[in-house]
Amino acid sequence: MTTIDELKQVLKETLQARGTLDSIKARIRAEIFASLDEGQETKKRELSSTNLVINELIREYLEFNNYQHTLSVFMPETGQPSSKLGSDYLAKELG
Repeated sequence: MTTIDELKQVLKETLQARGTLDSIKARIRAEIFASLDEGQETKKRELSSTNLVINELIREYLEFNNYQHTLSVFMPETGQPSSKLGSDYLAKELG
């Protein structure tokens, strides 16, 4: 008869082998942060143009690498606008 601990270990190994364990952990962390933020009144802080550009570059990096769970935590935490700034604006700001 298989014990609960053995079942847990087999499940963990299976998820690791499929490459989904890290994704599941990231999703759980994102949901925890979203739940914590949900109950709090968040103040929208004014972002400088430098912070807007840096955050936009980070957003592009996260999207390019398909780090959707990280992005789901990054966007609300930074207060970055949900609409993208656009490549013309970024090019102008970066010189």
